[in-house]
Amino acid sequence: MKQMEVTILGQSYILACPDGGEASLLAAVATVDTEMSAIRDAGKVKARERMAVLAALNLAYQLAERPAAQAKASAPDNSVQIDTLLKKIDAALGSDGQLL
Repeated sequence: MKQMEVTILGQSYILACPDGGEASLLAAVATVDTEMSAIRDAGKVKARERMAVLAALNLAYQLAERPAAQAKASAPDNSVQIDTLLKKIDAALGSDGQLL
């Protein structure tokens, strides 16, 4: 397991990454950063932790709304993907606090 430095909303985080998982982690970080930036840019939410929670909920909703056939082809168990996403967000928040 290696560590990678990533940036979300201009803040750097050191995240653990399994060997060979760098591209997936960077894609996840980019998705979370994009989602959190959109929430921040809307101007209604200022707290980073609330942005992270809303971003996680938005992304989880998007996963749940994918057509069943597409979801089964790409991920047999969406709850595993959601748990993984929440763990990555928790790791990124670090001392800012856990989501759940």
